[in-house]
Amino acid sequence: MQDPRLLAKPPVCRLGCLALVRNQRGDVLLVDPDYMDGMILPGGSSLPNEPPHLAAARHVRAETGLHLRLSYLLAVDFTPADRFLQRLNLVFDGGTVRDTTPLTVPPRHKSGLLGARFVPVPDLPRVMAPAQAARVTEALAGRSLPVLVHGQRAPEPEPEHDRTFDTLDG
Repeated sequence: MQDPRLLAKPPVCRLGCLALVRNQRGDVLLVDPDYMDGMILPGGSSLPNEPPHLAAARHVRAETGLHLRLSYLLAVDFTPADRFLQRLNLVFDGGTVRDTTPLTVPPRHKSGLLGARFVPVPDLPRVMAPAQAARVTEALAGRSLPVLVHGQRAPEPEPEHDRTFDTLDG
């Protein structure tokens, strides 16, 4: 049963769906958007009613060409409203990809990205805004939670016909 009082004016909050992907050396995959200073984890906002782990996978695929299965959550980061809406950012475990895995970044005029690359962990504070680097540091702490949809482990996405990149841990 829907309660019209709950649906009348839902809170306005952007849901950021991000992925922490590492290479075999332990470096972290970051993208470099042209609309902000510093690099960030790949990902973006979810669409209405889109499960966040699928939104993160969709954005990672669009930004880097990587096809990932995201089953665990590493961090939840709430950012109060400032010049943007309040935001809830979910960081999913994107696993470890082989050092030889190619990255495919769309042209800047289509993606708004200047590029993507793996960055050594000690260099993160130098290339990221402080809050972004702190988010990644917390996500790297090694704790994880399963992704649930309506209280159940998230189902595996339907197989795609595109090329899927092997991860070392799954």
